[in-house]
Amino acid sequence: MTLERGTLLHKRYRIVEILGQGGMGSVYRAVDENLGVDVAVKENLFTTDEYARQFRLEAVILANLRHPNLPRVTDHFVIGDQGQYLVMDYIEGEDLRQRMERLGNIQEDEAILLGASICDALTYLHTRKPPILHRDIKPGNVKITPEGHIFLVDFGLAKVLHGNQATTTGARAMTPGYSPPEQYGTARTDPRTDIYSLAATLYAALTGIIPEDGLARAMDNTQLTPLRKRNSKVSRRLSAAIEKAMGIDPADRFQTAEEFKRALLGSKSKTQRLPGEYVIQPPPSDGGAPESRKPADEVSKPLASLREAEPSEELPVFKPPKRRRKKRILPTFLLLLFLLAALLVGGVRFAPHLIPPVVMNVIPPQMVSMLVTPTSASRIPTEVAPSPTSMEVIPADTESPTPTETPAPTTTATSIPPTPTLPPVVEVTATPDVVSIVPTKVGGGTGQIAFASARTGIPQIYIINLDTTGLTMLTNIEEGACQPSWSPDGSQIVFISPCPARGEFYENTYRNSSLYIMNADGSGQKTLTTTPGSDFDPAWSPDGKRIAFTSLRDGKKDIYLLDIETGVTVRLTTASGDVQENSQPSWSPNGKQIAYTVRRFNAYQVWAMDDTGQGNVQLARSGQDFWDYFPVWSRDGQTILFNQRNPPPTVVRPWLMSLRYEDRDTKSPIRLDLPRPIEDAEFSPDGLWLAYEGRDNEGNRDVYFMTVTGGNLTRLTSDPAADFDPAWRPIP
Repeated sequence: MTLERGTLLHKRYRIVEILGQGGMGSVYRAVDENLGVDVAVKENLFTTDEYARQFRLEAVILANLRHPNLPRVTDHFVIGDQGQYLVMDYIEGEDLRQRMERLGNIQEDEAILLGASICDALTYLHTRKPPILHRDIKPGNVKITPEGHIFLVDFGLAKVLHGNQATTTGARAMTPGYSPPEQYGTARTDPRTDIYSLAATLYAALTGIIPEDGLARAMDNTQLTPLRKRNSKVSRRLSAAIEKAMGIDPADRFQTAEEFKRALLGSKSKTQRLPGEYVIQPPPSDGGAPESRKPADEVSKPLASLREAEPSEELPVFKPPKRRRKKRILPTFLLLLFLLAALLVGGVRFAPHLIPPVVMNVIPPQMVSMLVTPTSASRIPTEVAPSPTSMEVIPADTESPTPTETPAPTTTATSIPPTPTLPPVVEVTATPDVVSIVPTKVGGGTGQIAFASARTGIPQIYIINLDTTGLTMLTNIEEGACQPSWSPDGSQIVFISPCPARGEFYENTYRNSSLYIMNADGSGQKTLTTTPGSDFDPAWSPDGKRIAFTSLRDGKKDIYLLDIETGVTVRLTTASGDVQENSQPSWSPNGKQIAYTVRRFNAYQVWAMDDTGQGNVQLARSGQDFWDYFPVWSRDGQTILFNQRNPPPTVVRPWLMSLRYEDRDTKSPIRLDLPRPIEDAEFSPDGLWLAYEGRDNEGNRDVYFMTVTGGNLTRLTSDPAADFDPAWRPIP
């Protein structure tokens, strides 16, 4: 019996809606009332011993899988004679079939990335001990999340290989067009079975037509129509790879999913060097995708129904939408020239998001911030906070001993691009008996990124090239180190220690920390501040002479300036009255202003002031419903980006907001359409890229980078421990 909406299942899972129905039961979306998260509940109404055994085996298989492209099982239970239930991650978004119905044929680049993601999942499954076969790959079982991540779902027909024995979790079924010949009848299946089905799925996604059935082809009743005959826009190399993977004889296909992945990525120069994980354009957030899956894709068609069709009959995956007649428009390059000319003569001011992303690399750096500039909003009244009555001058700190430093072990990582050569970084390779100094070539797209990582147990500071080479541990301090900030010439780093762990901005994790400085290779570490209290959030001024930082030395979080040459510290803010704390200073490129975070009425807001602590002005008014924090200036000084999130205890998926500084009195910030979660963003030296903290579907915190418009998203680190506090090295 189908469960009604609102039913409380197993005293824990509140049914929200039916996601799909089949002969053995239904799949529901529910809310786990213990944890407050959405889950998918799969039902099996057959309670015989054999079905119970198969269903439990499916639960055991999935519960032991840990891969970013596969869902996790979190619970399994049986309710008397009612049925068995499997609880797993609810993968929000649309499936590939829905995307095809919404858009028509998918683009070649998207098909390559989608195929590479599923190949990663298959490689993981096929190399388990014992190996696992999926055996039901088709568009309806490929999900795309709102962030563009790709998942392989529905293991109802999965099979575990135990030597010569095979254990199946569901009935032996097939989906005509997607199943290879060996999946029919009693023939043996192996990893090449899944490779065929994935290739058939990509064929359908690129053409809009289900390929000719494998069994019919094996019986010489029909032949596979060349992919390019149905879509001539697909490259020859990609179509050849897909057709090879759909060979009738398994020996003619790619023998492993990794081989197929390499062929897909190698079919275009644009994707040859892309690292995983792969993301594609996310579905629209307005629910543009169909809400339910077509019944035809939920239940495998019987073989008899295939034989009734004529061999030449086309099996459409979807009805292509009627295309509107294209209007004649100026070529993109003419439109760009017109916009640039109009901007130069001051004739017309265009919305920056209209500039095509494909011309990003030819736009001068000083114009880059226009691509992330808000274009519409309501007027915001300016609020001026009381300035400090007097500037408080604090005597220079006395220097304390340098933290204990030992040689840093070398590691390796993952990423992309090419640029000017920077000063060499010395990579220290430690062994039990020998310590050798190995010069590491520095390169990568727009420089290097320093970051903190807890991969050795307590956070330390590392540096890495953007092509993921040269990962080097710069600190090895017993009490930990984090929050690196570069000097403007890229030769030194200011950081904090102790650092027990990554702290949230609203916590007091760094209660006992001080500021330290070191060279870019980790040498020359020494203390900058020793006043009792907590000093953190360091930000080096553009002229290289001062460091702004947050401190608890006077009981509340406030912002201070340290003159590096004299050691004199100046207090810029005073938390009093309705202002409870001030933190997270961020310099404007001209060094005359500082954006910072204010806690006021128990909400976090983004403000700005000049470098003397005067002229305080609130930049955004988000009320009590949202917290604003982590401000950062664009390289041309025109735009401020900052994070926004829901206050606790809401599940945190922070996003990025943007505001032109000159529009602070007339316009509201806009929310950028960038992947989430995104936190602690920082511009590259040329202003074209953003580095930031992100998290995968397992909740693992890593460093990512992408263009300011969200393109070329790259995961730079992938260690299971937290990687955080990215800081882009300036180019000398």
